[in-house]
Amino acid sequence: MSTTQTASPAAVADRAEVEDFLYYEAELLDDWELESWRALFTPDCRYLVPSTDNPHGDPDRDLALIDDDAEGIRGRVQRLRSTWAHIENPRSITTRFISNVRVRPGSVNEITVRCAVQVHRARLAGTTSYVADLHYVLRRTPDGLRIASKRAVLGHSTLRDVGGVLSIVL
Repeated sequence: MSTTQTASPAAVADRAEVEDFLYYEAELLDDWELESWRALFTPDCRYLVPSTDNPHGDPDRDLALIDDDAEGIRGRVQRLRSTWAHIENPRSITTRFISNVRVRPGSVNEITVRCAVQVHRARLAGTTSYVADLHYVLRRTPDGLRIASKRAVLGHSTLRDVGGVLSIVL
């Protein structure tokens, strides 16, 4: 018998609440409010971007482009905000489009979400677009919804078609 309770329909977040949260996350990233974005994650979070050649691989065994816990996200934000991130100095101008939001029942305090994102990235060398299938586990906390897990499966067979760069946060 499972110890996870299935939420009643009333306990499941409605799509508008989840979409508002996703739009807020996108806004923080586009506005380069990376510390505020980092605060959206739970202390036990995991942020994963699998490799393009094995997008459904086991992240505990297979290569990933990004596999961060809370400390990894802190370091990533610190690097992106410093002058050490040469590829983002000056920073990219990004615009994110969130679509196809699907909210699925989870446990009483967790919500499973799947959506699509398209990120337009403008740099001195030109404009590129990234697409990804995003999978979230959102957790209810006293401070509102927070990201317990985020997995961004890129819709590219290689990063070469987008300049070979993944310095931006998806």
